[in-house]
Amino acid sequence: MANNLFATKSLQRLMSETTDSEHGLKRALTVTNLTTLGIGAIIGAGIFVLTGQAAAQYAGPAIVISFIISGVACAFAGLCYAEFASMIPIAGSAYTYAYATLGEFLAWIIGWDLILEYLFAASTVSVGWSGYVLSFLNDFGVHIPAYLSSATGTVLYDIPNLGWKPMNEALKNHLLTSGISVDSLQHVTCLMNLPAMFVIFALSLLLIIGIRESANFNNVMVIVKVSVIILFIALGFAFVKAGNWHPFIPANTGEWGHFGWSGILRGAGVIFFAYIGFDAVSTAAQEAKNPQKHMPIGILGSLTISTILYILVAIVLTGIVSYTLLNVPDPVAVGVNAMGNSMIWLRPIIKLAAIAGLSSVILVMLLGQPRIFFSMAKDGLLPPVFSHVHPRFKTPYISTMLTGGVAIVLAGILPIDILGELVSIGTLLAFAIVCVSIIVLRKTKPELKRPFRTPFVPTIPLLGALICMAQMASLPLDTWLRLIIWMAIGMVIYFTYSITHSKLRKENNNLPKN
Repeated sequence: MANNLFATKSLQRLMSETTDSEHGLKRALTVTNLTTLGIGAIIGAGIFVLTGQAAAQYAGPAIVISFIISGVACAFAGLCYAEFASMIPIAGSAYTYAYATLGEFLAWIIGWDLILEYLFAASTVSVGWSGYVLSFLNDFGVHIPAYLSSATGTVLYDIPNLGWKPMNEALKNHLLTSGISVDSLQHVTCLMNLPAMFVIFALSLLLIIGIRESANFNNVMVIVKVSVIILFIALGFAFVKAGNWHPFIPANTGEWGHFGWSGILRGAGVIFFAYIGFDAVSTAAQEAKNPQKHMPIGILGSLTISTILYILVAIVLTGIVSYTLLNVPDPVAVGVNAMGNSMIWLRPIIKLAAIAGLSSVILVMLLGQPRIFFSMAKDGLLPPVFSHVHPRFKTPYISTMLTGGVAIVLAGILPIDILGELVSIGTLLAFAIVCVSIIVLRKTKPELKRPFRTPFVPTIPLLGALICMAQMASLPLDTWLRLIIWMAIGMVIYFTYSITHSKLRKENNNLPKN
């Protein structure tokens, strides 16, 4: 029994699964598509939403250091991903890698973790998308009712010059210094976040139609948002006030994780989910035209470009406006507003770029999740319906519909902070397991062909795993409790369904397949 739990799938079998042209996925992605898929997933909520929120709540201007810490961890993990993706170009990402190295049980754990990661990531980013869409529409006199614009139960206040926003201590203090009483403000309790639900529905439909069409849409979105981000950085430096960077590392409030160095580490953990993009690249490996050559370029290229942009935006944004005012769904828009009337022309451009950027992130998240389902179903660990491919579009349409449906509900009822922290802890766990898997595979199967090799093994994989685990430890206790509950549900499913339907287990036990 114990041996079967840790049975691994041979690389020969994994590679043979890519030759099924009738029931397999369509190979249509070039190196450019892969790189832009990664940038499309990485550049989005991290810049347009979480940079401001993590600065306001945890790190202050030192959020720049948080991005550097996360970037280093991602660089180590990215090198490990690149080796696996070139060697095992199969849909499924870290799940597939774990199945080939650590065994079925640990593969299930990481696969179940990835389901959490991608489901909640799409919902998280859709909430940020909603904030920018509402701000953009308001500029043109189009107003969606406030009670349909945020998570269920959220109380929004009509704040002068900011519009409908959730209240927090930093914003309350700012209002008091301006002579405004919170009790005097109009407020409303929200039913659901309707715009966030709508965008997930629309992008899920696009993904069912086809991977090539989705990739082309993503390419356009990436070009738009990267261009505008560079414009924001270039123009924003002229409006930086050095006083906003002081103190660069705000004093700790007395509570672990709220400013000081512990706040920097927590900030790194909270914004880490923004780096999920290169994991999303690896989930599309089975649809790449030349995965052995192009996967490492797509993963490492998108990571490098995105990290540089993250750091520059964090420097500019916290220099333009005090970090205490950035705990809003649209912090970059707040930064542009602070530039003054001379930059009023930039406001709609920034908001459109944010909408485009966040759209591409949601698209890539919704693209990745069904492909995890696809791989797990092909292995018998989930019902076979999840491995069904549309006869015309060659996409995993049933799992795409399921993913979209659940993400719609989550986006409509949950706030962005709970969603984001859950995605971060899931992403960190996935990256840590991939780093450990590289060390295991180098020891157990040194003879395998590796088109790309992670340098300085075991040092780099070990550092990657340790940094990821340190960031996991910095996250709030309630985030850990939610992860534990999610994993407990996964254990129940594994031991009641997956363990008896595993194709590998049946073959090892010489049992007939279903």
